[in-house]
Amino acid sequence: MRITGQCHCGSVRYEAEADPEHVVICHCTDCQRLTGSPYRVTLRAKRQDISLTGAEPKLYRKKAEKGNVRLMHFCGDCGAPLFSSAEQDNGTWGIRWGSINERAELEPSVQIWARSKAAWVDHLDAIPAFPKERT
Repeated sequence: MRITGQCHCGSVRYEAEADPEHVVICHCTDCQRLTGSPYRVTLRAKRQDISLTGAEPKLYRKKAEKGNVRLMHFCGDCGAPLFSSAEQDNGTWGIRWGSINERAELEPSVQIWARSKAAWVDHLDAIPAFPKERT
């Protein structure tokens, strides 16, 4: 599947070819803290299939629980997260689902680090929902 995407301000842009079956929800505490959300959704793709078409993202080095260093790629202007990759690039990058223009077509196929999942995530249908912000 061909996808396009960008950061919130549009400075960092990209195009990629990716398998829509490789969408992952991660409930780890690092992803919770990095997103300010209960989980992060990522589309995994080969680095060679991703083309940066705008400004270069900035990098933040994060040491994971297992000791591996991950590079977090983000926009230096608006701060939006865009990608993650291994410090010793193994060829696979994680594309942040929220930055993808075609995200409505990309449903997660697996959840990882479920031991850190917020208990209420499984009960979202029980929480009142509104089509837009309530005033």
